[in-house]
Amino acid sequence: MAPATRFLPSDFGPEKTVAIIAGKGRYPALLAECARARGAQVALVAFEEETDPALFDAFPESRRRSVAVGKLGRLIDSLKELGAAGAVMAGQVTPRKLFSGMVPDLRLVALLARLKERNAETIFGAVSAEIESAGVLMLDARVFLDDHLASVGCMTGRNFGAEAPEISFGMCIAREMARLDVGQSVVTAKGTVIAVEAFEGTDEMLRRCAVTGGKEMLLTKASKSGQDWRFDVPCFGLRTLECMAEGKVMRASLEADGVLIIDRPAVIARARELGIELSGFPPAA
Repeated sequence: MAPATRFLPSDFGPEKTVAIIAGKGRYPALLAECARARGAQVALVAFEEETDPALFDAFPESRRRSVAVGKLGRLIDSLKELGAAGAVMAGQVTPRKLFSGMVPDLRLVALLARLKERNAETIFGAVSAEIESAGVLMLDARVFLDDHLASVGCMTGRNFGAEAPEISFGMCIAREMARLDVGQSVVTAKGTVIAVEAFEGTDEMLRRCAVTGGKEMLLTKASKSGQDWRFDVPCFGLRTLECMAEGKVMRASLEADGVLIIDRPAVIARARELGIELSGFPPAA
């Protein structure tokens, strides 16, 4: 696994272009805003039927390209046409499209044939390596987003209700599930595992918790040991908050520097409105 490179803002000034390879959701737009605020020259490679059309339209024609999911050759050509010195993967691609529903080009077919295992990590890892072999450096997907990462301690201005052993138990289970490539989020209560995130994602897992009940439920989200930060950064956003409320999970513990809070000020404000407590625990050593 190649280590991700997390540049300082000065590393990508107006003389260099960083391209955002954009999937679904708010994440790519937030990254574009933060990168520009730090003085970076930003371009966009959008995935057809995935990237928000409003984000695509916000870029001038000379600074944007659109490719279909599975067209690896076209993706790399687009990065070269945009003059990208570095690229960042941001936002989700519909998971089922990684395994069905896409028509891969010959370059991706050859790449997939070399993989012993086919999951999100191996596929995106191989794609990242292929992009870097073309001379475009893949960056840590948290680059420019320091102000939107979870931090240690209570983030909602209230005393966190969970006891230290409860937080430690959630951390242990979440990290083990991440190590096994099952998911990066779990819900626990009083030393019992209530729900584990899998292919369906965090939000659907939280909705399932509504049938369990109990104010003591705690969501824990963590990265895994050896996390490849070029992709699959654990994220937490407004929709996740609403799903917590729907599932009656009123506390969350997030790994500091390892979980990206999409639009952190807005998320914290909404959490306070909903009475949801957000806290951060230290990253793994």
